[in-house]
Amino acid sequence: MTFLALDVGNTRLKWAVYEAPQPGARLLAQGAVFLENIEKLAEEEWQGLSQPTHILGCIVAGDPVKRRVMDQMEQWDTPASWVVPSAQEAGLSNGYDHPARLGADRWVAMIGAYHRLVARGLRQPCVLAMVGTAVTVEAIDAQGRFLGGLILPGHGIMLRALESGTAGLHVPTGEVRHFPTNTSDALTSGGTFAIAGAIERMVQNVIEHCGQAPACIMTGGAGWKMVPSMQRPFELVDNLIFDGLLEIGWRRLHPGAPR
Repeated sequence: MTFLALDVGNTRLKWAVYEAPQPGARLLAQGAVFLENIEKLAEEEWQGLSQPTHILGCIVAGDPVKRRVMDQMEQWDTPASWVVPSAQEAGLSNGYDHPARLGADRWVAMIGAYHRLVARGLRQPCVLAMVGTAVTVEAIDAQGRFLGGLILPGHGIMLRALESGTAGLHVPTGEVRHFPTNTSDALTSGGTFAIAGAIERMVQNVIEHCGQAPACIMTGGAGWKMVPSMQRPFELVDNLIFDGLLEIGWRRLHPGAPR
């Protein structure tokens, strides 16, 4: 009953094999490759990997990348399923104007975050920040309704935009400082505080809307860079999308499972 979870982002493909398709299942193997190296998966990272019983993926990189990933799974007879955001799944309600247009990674991460709180017996709003190539900031109320979210550029995109639009601005990444006194630190600090400010604004929006302070969770490849600069504590979770995929996989196999 092994379960292969796939998270195909804008830069990398991350994968993990679990002992079973259920929350809290034991992790058996994991890895990550840049998208340009997808064609090496079958002969390198997945070589000798036992055929998984279930495969569930989350992809935002587009159909051409998806086809390349599918080609690497031809060594197995197991059909792969891919998460498409819907009006409701795994106890979470989707408040997007057009639910299917919500990014799959955002939806899966929200399901992972919501059930992380439910498993602890916490019924409170949640702000989820996912910091990667782009940054998303999601708001979920205590009843499991996705209220809406923000999308803004990540650090790398901000720096590239400044370099392309500002003459002579080509400097290495600096440090986050309260009062930067060189251009490298000014760029890094400006990008970090811009992201932190957007996240804090969403926290305030949730407090005003729900009348309760939210649980604050952060994930994504660059999340560890942001946590020290936040005004309030954020729980850093490395593999939240995998947590969401496990939850979705379990509930699709057990549709009568309690919320």
